[in-house]
Amino acid sequence: MLEIRTATTPEENEAVYRFRYSIYVQEMGRYQTIADHTRRRLADPEDDRSWIVYAHDGTNVVGTIRLTWGGDGFSDRQISQYGLGPFLEEIPAAVMAVGERAMICPAWRGGDLFAELANGTQELITRHDVRVVFGACEPHLLSLYSRYQRPYATRNINSPEAGYLIPLIAFPRGPEALTGLGDGPGTPRCIHDVLDRTGTVSNAMLSEPAAYHQQLHRTLEQLPGSLFDGLTDDELDRATVHSSIIDCAPGDRILKQGGVARNVFVVLAGTLEVSDHGHPIGVVHPGEVFGETAYLLQQPRSYDVDVTSDGTRILNLSERTLRTLTEHDPVVATKLLGNISKTLCRRLSTAG
Repeated sequence: MLEIRTATTPEENEAVYRFRYSIYVQEMGRYQTIADHTRRRLADPEDDRSWIVYAHDGTNVVGTIRLTWGGDGFSDRQISQYGLGPFLEEIPAAVMAVGERAMICPAWRGGDLFAELANGTQELITRHDVRVVFGACEPHLLSLYSRYQRPYATRNINSPEAGYLIPLIAFPRGPEALTGLGDGPGTPRCIHDVLDRTGTVSNAMLSEPAAYHQQLHRTLEQLPGSLFDGLTDDELDRATVHSSIIDCAPGDRILKQGGVARNVFVVLAGTLEVSDHGHPIGVVHPGEVFGETAYLLQQPRSYDVDVTSDGTRILNLSERTLRTLTEHDPVVATKLLGNISKTLCRRLSTAG
């Protein structure tokens, strides 16, 4: 019964706006200051100039994504948030798009619906000859989004409403389709720069898996202690199969109090401050874990966690991978949970 459609009527748009409200506002606790709580809808200025694709199960909207085409113009917020300035200087806006507001209802998560929604935009992308698509995702979704897009920016997004986001880029026809669109005959400089780096993120999907895991092993060996103490190399690889290393900057708010993501982080370098409603309550150092409370208790984030030093790097661990280990790899799961327990005991001892 599932259908992928493009919203063309006011009624379809309203159904999507109400669905957004149910996910972003009710489930995730976001956009409280801009949502229409009376009509229980969440709409944006960009909606009037964008294509809205949604999935319908015969009764309700169960997923959606929005694509803003450069030919109709980007908003100032999009230009700033995605760093589109250098791209707009070299590439016609009409070959670019920004994908946002991708969301799926809980009952349909973990399957192929995101891919189906992405496929639902292909006809629009092909018809308008879109060759570059920008987007962003939260750290816990990196393993999913990395199948379709790659990080590109040197600074991640910090949005008071949306939280901490990793900017992403995709080339529907490959980067070679942009040849000659810049000042010279080759690939535009802005695209060449993107292809030469992976933004602030490294993981096994963006590079050779063996090279990524070697880098991770070397980094962890230099730590005074970590979540992975006592694991063999093979066990470590299984525990970090969908992990990502993220380079952070001072001021980045990695965790937002009340956030619903439950991924776990390990500090590889630098320091982060933990605060409760603006009041500092602790500092997280290299080798230490944060975000484990939401994972263990399956509840929203208890505190804000902000980067406080240059050169801070964190390891982002997939919640799904950790829960899969509990079910199918109990030896590794037991070691990880034991190390988390030691971490919690040390904190209690210090606090006492």
